[in-house]
Amino acid sequence: MLLTGPATTVRWALKHGLIRHGVRRAARAGDPVAALQTDPAARADPYPLYRQLRERAPLLAGPLVCTTARHDVATMLLRDDRFGVGFTGVQLPLGAVALTRLAEWRAPIGPVDPPSLLAVDPPLHSRLRRVVARVFTARAVEAQRPRIEERCAELLDDLAARGGDEPVDLVARYAALLPVTVIAEILGVPLAMRQRFLRWGAAGARTLDFGLSLREYRHAESGVRALNGWLRGHFARLRAEPGDDLFSRLVQLDGDDRLTGDELLATAGLVLAAGFETTVNLLGTGALLLHTHPEQRELLAEEPRHWPTAVEEMLRYDSPVQTTVRISRVATELHGVRLRPGTPVQVLLGGANRDPAVFDDPERFDITRPNARDHLSFSGGVHYCLGAALARLEAEIGLRALFTRFPHLTVTGRPHRRPTRVLRGYDAIPVRLGPAA
Repeated sequence: MLLTGPATTVRWALKHGLIRHGVRRAARAGDPVAALQTDPAARADPYPLYRQLRERAPLLAGPLVCTTARHDVATMLLRDDRFGVGFTGVQLPLGAVALTRLAEWRAPIGPVDPPSLLAVDPPLHSRLRRVVARVFTARAVEAQRPRIEERCAELLDDLAARGGDEPVDLVARYAALLPVTVIAEILGVPLAMRQRFLRWGAAGARTLDFGLSLREYRHAESGVRALNGWLRGHFARLRAEPGDDLFSRLVQLDGDDRLTGDELLATAGLVLAAGFETTVNLLGTGALLLHTHPEQRELLAEEPRHWPTAVEEMLRYDSPVQTTVRISRVATELHGVRLRPGTPVQVLLGGANRDPAVFDDPERFDITRPNARDHLSFSGGVHYCLGAALARLEAEIGLRALFTRFPHLTVTGRPHRRPTRVLRGYDAIPVRLGPAA
């Protein structure tokens, strides 16, 4: 059911409508940054445009945002405390403050809404991250390895039972089901709800984009609101009957570590939209890269020790997260561009990951690249992705198991790109598995 009330329309206008109008106007005026949002060719393959922007200037000042595609500038922006993700503490005009509060009025809590870790800065961010990080420790993530291996085997058994000659959608039957199953176990969600979580996760991922149409925004907000409603009841169940899942531990925290209802909602939504959706994209893109680079695939078959670096190169070469934004907290100057407080700066992670100043022959996909891990696909600084270790683990286990079981897997049709811009990946990859090993 779509939300069509006036409050939804007002929120859309403030969060997306004005930006959408400004981007289209800038694109008509020839702004190359705006073309990233409006040009279908740039959406299909943004890397040539990233290269042009990177070569033009370290930091480009545009009518709406400043933008960088350089690795060194991006790294600085992600780590410098003069830049944050929100407007808290930034001296804004009273009108801008009022509009911001109006945009949040009666809105559901999505992955980019406060108090999500993606939307708040220290000291609130520091408290939330410290609490959540206790649950997503390296030991806790590594403990997921046997379960991930079991889930991979189950999904691959199901695929093998269909026969190797029957075309299947690799995303729907594997790349999406693996991470949603893992996330469901982390959140203590029944596996029977996987398809519903797939829909809710897609809605949450859509909110990461800006400049949505009113219809797109209504769909996204409806999905996020439905997820909020289900999660509130789920938290109550976990408090009454906690399980051995990681999220039950968050719900049971007391004292200064106790998370409010809104903080739990934001954290769960972030885990679902950012943690699950990005891994789906990593698995799908990784499988396609190995299909289009058979020599790299053969090397992995002969020398499996390269799998960890292969995952890092997949992240670098075609990042599941293409861009992020930082807000100037104070007046400053960067590479000759004056930034006022509240100025948004777009960090093109996908462009920084192909910066020739850091990566030799960056347009080449090379699973033995010695510095592949220097990519910025998991952001950086205090907002470095908490789920990075889990995503790496799922990708390495999932892709290795897939190509070990089906060494003759081939793509049989044209893969279909997701409509999202911030998140990059495929929502359909038709394949023929071939005989199972």
